[in-house]
Amino acid sequence: MAKNDHAGHRAHLRQRFEKAGFKGFADHEIIELLLTLCIPRKDVKQQAKRLLKQFGNLKRILDADTDSLRAIEGIGSVTPIALKIIRHVATLYLEQDLHNDPLLNSSKKIEDFWRFRLGGERKEVFEVAYLDRAYKLLPNGIERLEEGTIDRAVVYPRKVVEAALKRSAAAIILVHNHPTGNTEPSENDKKVTFALDSACESLDIELVDHLIIADKETYSFRRNGFLS
Repeated sequence: MAKNDHAGHRAHLRQRFEKAGFKGFADHEIIELLLTLCIPRKDVKQQAKRLLKQFGNLKRILDADTDSLRAIEGIGSVTPIALKIIRHVATLYLEQDLHNDPLLNSSKKIEDFWRFRLGGERKEVFEVAYLDRAYKLLPNGIERLEEGTIDRAVVYPRKVVEAALKRSAAAIILVHNHPTGNTEPSENDKKVTFALDSACESLDIELVDHLIIADKETYSFRRNGFLS
């Protein structure tokens, strides 16, 4: 494709987006439009198709680590960083939206947020959301407490409670991921939940829920009757 044709094609993609968003876009065209922001003055259609072939969809592209992205022919060193920025901005957008409403009865919003936030993690991690008495997320109210291996991370109830007291939180939500994709709680998950619930209750802190996150599913201890 000639240089002028590249410019015309880029302009056409942007005009289509400005007019109707992603309506009518093929998957590779969405990725291509993103790449035009990172790779100037080049045809990026083939790079977009290579990314799609390697990772399968846009979510997995954004979830991929920078080394895996750099390994794709024609991607270079800047594009992986730009894609990470886009993903982190999207996560921040969703996190700020959590501050708008009480989270006690917002299970879908919470689960969607953490599936996106933890979707790209290759290791098991524990995070805590700290809430006020109205069940609203406190400022800077999300903290990562532990990281582990692909199938195990250890969190100590005492550490969670101390962090909640330090922030004057009235309630907390515990979240961790299962990178294996199976959300069924392990015996250790259950022990941690019960120990944390007991520790929180003794200090008048409510454990609202413990969520186990996988790519497409979420397990809720509250919804399954383990927390009241």
